[in-house]
Amino acid sequence: MKLYRAFATVGGFTMLSRVLGFVRDILIAGVLGTGLVADAFFAAFRLPNLFRRLFAEGAFNAAFVPLFAKRLEGEGPAGARRFAEEALAALTFALLVFTALAELAMPWFIHLITPGFAGDAEKFDFTVLLTRITFPYLLCMSLVALYSGLLNALGRFTAAAAAPILLNAVLIATMAAAAFFGLGNTPEAGLLLAWGVALAGLLQLVMLLGAARRADFPLTLRPPRLTAGVRRLVRLGLPGVIAGGITQINIVIGTMIASLESGAIAFLYYADRLYQLPLGVIGIAVGVVLLPDVSRELRAGNLARVADSQNRALEFALLLTMPAAVALFAIPEPIIRVLFERGAFGPSDTLAVSAALRAFAVGLPAFVLIKVFSPAYFAREDTRTPMIYAGISMVVNVVGSLVLFFVLPRFGLMPHIGIAIATTLAGWVNTLLLWATLGRRGHFHIDTRLRRTLPLIALSSLVMGLTVWLAAAALGPWLGPGQALLVEAFALGGLIVLGVAIFGLALSLTGALKLGELTESLRQRQGELPQAKRRQGEQRQGE
Repeated sequence: MKLYRAFATVGGFTMLSRVLGFVRDILIAGVLGTGLVADAFFAAFRLPNLFRRLFAEGAFNAAFVPLFAKRLEGEGPAGARRFAEEALAALTFALLVFTALAELAMPWFIHLITPGFAGDAEKFDFTVLLTRITFPYLLCMSLVALYSGLLNALGRFTAAAAAPILLNAVLIATMAAAAFFGLGNTPEAGLLLAWGVALAGLLQLVMLLGAARRADFPLTLRPPRLTAGVRRLVRLGLPGVIAGGITQINIVIGTMIASLESGAIAFLYYADRLYQLPLGVIGIAVGVVLLPDVSRELRAGNLARVADSQNRALEFALLLTMPAAVALFAIPEPIIRVLFERGAFGPSDTLAVSAALRAFAVGLPAFVLIKVFSPAYFAREDTRTPMIYAGISMVVNVVGSLVLFFVLPRFGLMPHIGIAIATTLAGWVNTLLLWATLGRRGHFHIDTRLRRTLPLIALSSLVMGLTVWLAAAALGPWLGPGQALLVEAFALGGLIVLGVAIFGLALSLTGALKLGELTESLRQRQGELPQAKRRQGEQRQGE
C-alpha cells in the first residue's frame, strides 16, 4: 500500500531521529542535569521551536500543501513552481523582519515565556543570550518546512523526514565535546548547545535545497509580492498557525507557568521528550503523508478513497499509539532511570519526570489523533474550524494548568504534574471536537473493519500493559537505583521485548491484525503506482 509505505518512510527516519534525540538528551541530562543552565537552554530552545512549529509546520502543512497540490494538478509543474516561489519570497521577507525585531525585543520575549525567571537576574540574562543565539534557527527551519511541504506534495518524503537527524547529530557532537572538556553544568556548555542549534538549522536548509534540486524542482528567490496566491496562503495560513501548532502553544503555556517552580521546566522537557517519540514517529508520519494524499483524492473526486485513507490512517495510528501510551503509563520509572539517571540527574529527578510522563501518556492517543483528523479539514482548505477548536483547547489548558499547578501541592503532589494533566485534557477536548464535527459533516465515518479492530487493539494494549507492569515489579532488583547501567539496560530491554511479544500475540489471538487484509491492501494500492508515474511523466512533458 503506497500510503503505508509512505508512513513507513517518514516514520522510519523520524524514529532514527528520535533515537538520536534520546542520545542527545541523555548527554544533556548527564552534562546539564536540571539546574540553571538546563532551564535556560530549554527555555531558549523552546521559543524558536515554538515559532517554527507555528509559522512553518502548522501554517504550511495546513495551507501550502493543499494549494500547491491544486496548482500541480490544475496548472502542472510550471504553475506549481511559480506559486512556490511566490510563497518562498513572502515567507523569507516576513521571517527576516520578524527575526530582526525578535532579536531586539528578546528581553520582553523572555519575560513573556518565562515570567518566573525575572527574580533571578543571572538565569534571566543567560536565557536572553542563549535565545538570541538560537533564534535564527527559526528562519532556517521555516524555509525547511516550505521545501518539505513541496517535496511531500510531490510524493518525495525521504529528505524532509531525514533532515531532523542533523540537529540531533550536531547536538550530540556538541555535548560529547562539552563532556570531554569537563564543562558539565557550566554556562560554556549552554553556549555550545545554543550555537549547535543555529548550525544545525543551516545544515538542514542546505540539505533540503539539494533535495529540491534533485527532484528537478529548484526554486528561485524572487522579490516579495502580494499576489493572489500569497493572499490566499495568508488567509488559510493564519488560522493554521493556531490549529497546526496548538500542542506547541500548550507546551509554551506550560513553560510559562512551570517557570514559577525551580526545575519544573526541565522535568516537563524530559517527560515531553519521551512521549514525543511515538507522537513524532506515528503522528507526524501520518499527518505529513495523509494531507497530500487526501488533497489529491479530493481533487480527483474520489471520496471512497478519501474515506479509506482516513480509516487506515486512524487504524495505523492507534495500532502503534495505544500500546506505547499504556507502556509509558505502566513503567515510566525504569525508562527514565535507564535513559537519564546519571551525572547531574538524580533519583529525585527520575520520580518527578516519571509523574509528568504518566500524565502525558494518557493524552498521547489524543495528540496523535489530532494529526489524523486535521488533514481532513486542511485538505478542504478549512483552517478556521481547527483554529476555533484549538483555541477552545488552549483555554482548557491555561485554566487547567493554573488551577492544578497551585492545587496539587495541597494534596502532596508536585505542581508540574498539573501542567501535564492540563495539557492532556486539552488534547482530548481538541480531538473529540474535531472527530465530532467531521462525522456531523459527513466527512468521516468509521468503517466496518475499523469498528472491529479498535476494541481489540485496546484490549491487546491493556494485556501488554499489565504484563510489563508485573514483569517490572519482578525485575525490581535489576531496575532499582544503584544498579550498573548495563544491568538496567538489559532488564529494560527485556521488558520491551516482552511487551512487543505479548502485544503481537494478543493481536493475533483476538484477530485484531489480519495479515490477509494488509496483503490485499498492499496489492490494491501497488497497482496505482505505474499510473501515478505515467501521469507525472505526462506533466513533465507538457512543461
